[in-house]
Amino acid sequence: MRTLGAILAGGASRRFGSDKALAMLGGRTLLDHARAALAPHCDAVVVVGRADGIADWPRPGMGPLGAIAGALGHAAGQGFDQLLSAPVDCVRLPADLAAILSPAPAFLDSQPVIGLWPVTALGEVKAMLGEAGDLAVRAFARRIGARAVRCDFDPPNINSVADLERLAKG
Repeated sequence: MRTLGAILAGGASRRFGSDKALAMLGGRTLLDHARAALAPHCDAVVVVGRADGIADWPRPGMGPLGAIAGALGHAAGQGFDQLLSAPVDCVRLPADLAAILSPAPAFLDSQPVIGLWPVTALGEVKAMLGEAGDLAVRAFARRIGARAVRCDFDPPNINSVADLERLAKG
């Protein structure tokens, strides 16, 4: 199985107050930390939702589900079998993440955007984004029968500068 890693980095960072992906932690950007955390679990890693990365589908502003759709479309076009997604503020991941989430589809119950999605789910996510209904990642997961996986890992969630400062101290 070929796995494409996708860093979801297209949010507006309204609560953070500036571009969260470029915020510094320990001398590196959150984007760099996220890439380093995701890379060991994938054959390749892309950034979604930024001008220099893969575009959200069908357009920006669709939230994490639009980023997952854009990444699944890219994965399908490049011959990948599955997509492992994680948000840009997830600066560490469990060492056994791939094993925890296999087989796809599955996601971490504590952070549903950390998920392993089969490329075959592309049609379903596109259909959801074309409807006026619930566009939450959990709704997508229910629609494709994804498993919610519980584990001891507590993913970082950096929504404010104060959250970043706490993480830096801890």
